[in-house]
Amino acid sequence: MAYVLDANVFMEAACRYYDLDLALPFRNFLRSEASNDVLGSIDKVYEEIMRGNDQLRDWSRNEFSQYFCSTEIREILSNYQRVAQHARSVPQHDQRAKDVFMQASNADTWILAFALTHDVTVVTHETLDRNIVKRIPIPNICEDFQMS
Repeated sequence: MAYVLDANVFMEAACRYYDLDLALPFRNFLRSEASNDVLGSIDKVYEEIMRGNDQLRDWSRNEFSQYFCSTEIREILSNYQRVAQHARSVPQHDQRAKDVFMQASNADTWILAFALTHDVTVVTHETLDRNIVKRIPIPNICEDFQMS
């Protein structure tokens, strides 16, 4: 796999850009690339999507579930600790941002740990922002760890 997809790639495409019923080419592209081991996501993103009650949840469960990889791997857990420790040490972020980032239900830390473990590129709609205080953007951590 070369790319791991953040939850917002699925959610924003489904909610903001187009209805899943009208996005057959996009869905086919995701399935095709995932079946060729080019892209995928993680179980924590799947869990976020499953909290919804919409077409995205149904599509993910019925047509894409096999492409959400497990994070229950020793190396990923080790890198999760590295990412978490680093996030806690960054002074610019307030405590609430750190607490949210560290929640077990937050897929961001897990995506980063997965990417570090498997040397893959994180795909997200978030943007790098070195001045942000109230949340920890994925691209900030990617840059800190020299990940793409």
